[in-house]
Amino acid sequence: MEEYPSRDRNGGGSVVKVTIDRSGCISCESCWTLCPGIFEQNPEDAFSEITERYRVNDNPAEDGEDLADCAVEAADSCPVTVIFVEG
Repeated sequence: MEEYPSRDRNGGGSVVKVTIDRSGCISCESCWTLCPGIFEQNPEDAFSEITERYRVNDNPAEDGEDLADCAVEAADSCPVTVIFVEG
């Protein structure tokens, strides 16, 4: 499973880890349509990925909006259940 963990600094300063099992992604557009702040379509293989600003090894931005709820909604709407939210 290829992981794309992300960080979300929500109001309480907690960190939420979001992982995508990209090998199971069917490019349905659900996650990046519901939550474009966290998810995007990879232009090379068309599968979902975490936006660059929220990838762990990059320098994540601090946002005032609560992206954790958005990530959970995207995971719940994924028809092949390849998005996982921890934290």
